[in-house]
Amino acid sequence: MRTDKTMPGSHATPPFRKLLIAVLPVVAVGVAGSLVTGPNIPGWYAGLEKPGFTPPNWAFPIAWTLLYGLMALSLWRILSLPRETPARSGAVAMFFVQLALNCLWSFAFFGAHSPAAGLIVILALVAAILATMRAFRPLDRIAALLLAPYLAWVLFATALNGAVWQMNG
Repeated sequence: MRTDKTMPGSHATPPFRKLLIAVLPVVAVGVAGSLVTGPNIPGWYAGLEKPGFTPPNWAFPIAWTLLYGLMALSLWRILSLPRETPARSGAVAMFFVQLALNCLWSFAFFGAHSPAAGLIVILALVAAILATMRAFRPLDRIAALLLAPYLAWVLFATALNGAVWQMNG
């Protein structure tokens, strides 16, 4: 049973605050990634050789907007569990590890103009997403499943990143 209601004198986090805790960091990562990625698309990225399975540039912001929404919803579901739920805090911490790696990838690949560094970060990101899903699953199966499209996209992005690295190395 979920106990989301905040009672006078209780230490439960109000539902709106849980929503902010779930959404704001994900939005911040999306914005930070965009700020470092956007300026590099027309110049540096356009000049790279890319494999035939590279999606058009307009597809990336659409995909990431949907994925970030699913990520925030997944985190919100975990945050909505009682604080004393065993393994909840570790699962939340794992979510933030993968979120930090998500942000770091943009800085490694686009900011540093380094497909090699991007590949290293994205491989760690895949492992962190899997660990997050594994941590979420016993707590909330739906929260874990909400991360599946994100994992699929990042696996695709890993193949794309690896191909770009090979073609331009």
